[in-house]
Amino acid sequence: MEQLVGVHHHHHHHSSSSSLSPRTPSPTHPLPHLLRLPSSSNRLRPPDHPHSSHPVSKLLRVTPPFFLVLLAAVYLLASFTIFSSPAASLRPSKNRPKLLLPMPAPSPPPPDLFELHGGRIQAWITNVGATVTSLLVPDNNGVLGDVVLGFDSLDPYQNGTSPYFGCIVGRVANRIKDGKFTLNDKQYSLAINNPPNTLHGGFKGFDKIIWEVAEYVKGENPSITFKYYSKDGEEGFPGDVSVTARYSILASTTLKLEMEAIPLNKATPISLAQHTYWNLAGHNSGDVLAHTVQILGSQITPVDETSIPTGEMMPVSGSPFNFLTETTIGSRIDQVPGGYDHNFVIDCGEVKSGLCHVAKVTDPSSSRVLDIWADAPGVQFYTGNFLNGIVGKGGAVYGKHAGLCLETQGFPNAVNQPNFPSVVFQPGEKYSHTMLFEFSTK
Repeated sequence: MEQLVGVHHHHHHHSSSSSLSPRTPSPTHPLPHLLRLPSSSNRLRPPDHPHSSHPVSKLLRVTPPFFLVLLAAVYLLASFTIFSSPAASLRPSKNRPKLLLPMPAPSPPPPDLFELHGGRIQAWITNVGATVTSLLVPDNNGVLGDVVLGFDSLDPYQNGTSPYFGCIVGRVANRIKDGKFTLNDKQYSLAINNPPNTLHGGFKGFDKIIWEVAEYVKGENPSITFKYYSKDGEEGFPGDVSVTARYSILASTTLKLEMEAIPLNKATPISLAQHTYWNLAGHNSGDVLAHTVQILGSQITPVDETSIPTGEMMPVSGSPFNFLTETTIGSRIDQVPGGYDHNFVIDCGEVKSGLCHVAKVTDPSSSRVLDIWADAPGVQFYTGNFLNGIVGKGGAVYGKHAGLCLETQGFPNAVNQPNFPSVVFQPGEKYSHTMLFEFSTK
């Protein structure tokens, strides 16, 4: 099924939604807290200790000595068997002895959901694609609303029916022309999942894999850290890469994301993006055309008919791409065939904690405001042009323009475009990309 992703409307950003009749997850869990699967601590808890005195003491009163001896022998044998090899698989992997023998590959962790409760905002994040599935944010009356598009079940995030809702995309975000690039005199051919190009890492990019949970901190400054080991040749990319993504809540209304990746043995392109679809009025409130947006980029990278940048930089002044001052999305979207799906070059005027102010989004109905800060060179502004009635959380139907994306990123097709900022990293070099999602009310 994943092979079908992006066959139609191939020149657009997220064709998965248009080319598949999306599976409709049953809205069995309308509220995020009902989605809680057993926490990892429960799965790893050892079985109850069998040396419980009560059943044995009862047996002692009624059992003749011969049977008592037999029972004791059986009991000791069972205890020895239980506490030797089989239980080892239930123990956390970090306690396993480090053997020099080659070990079979560990089975991937099960899909799970984690809550970050940080004062005035609450996030639910799954290890499937390191995805934000729900984010509750107060409006000007303090009423919490879920401002991200998503699903009630984890299945669509894994099976390719999600149009990249809430996930981290990679190894290389956005498009690579014809799914090819040359590095160190070697040509690499990638999965063509958005014909004729590669989009967001291929058929099974970082958005569909299950990340390992390296750390989960609750309390006043909650955070969750995901890790993934991307292997040489995965979706056609060269070399092994160690990837980390850490979500944390700070200052009660800011969600922070820190992404890092280190190639271990070959030069490779790396460019990750966070792909949440925002609707600040609430995920189930219709389209975002009344939202105002400010994008602090005075140029875009214009594209050809398959959405690959031509290599030029085009000033936004005098065009429908001018969001240098706050502008309603719906006011000029009709002047852009298909809607907005373009990479803006970030100017980097105002800086906070070493991050540039990228964009500001405001919803007039709830007065919710989202400011995005990041240290990437570009940001893809996408207006959900191909959402076509996907059924999401609580049975909400997400139609055209039901959400907007502001994906900070390396420029699309940068690996084939010498005048774009390079996305190639050498072994041992660190790719680093940090974002702040800062919520307030107008």
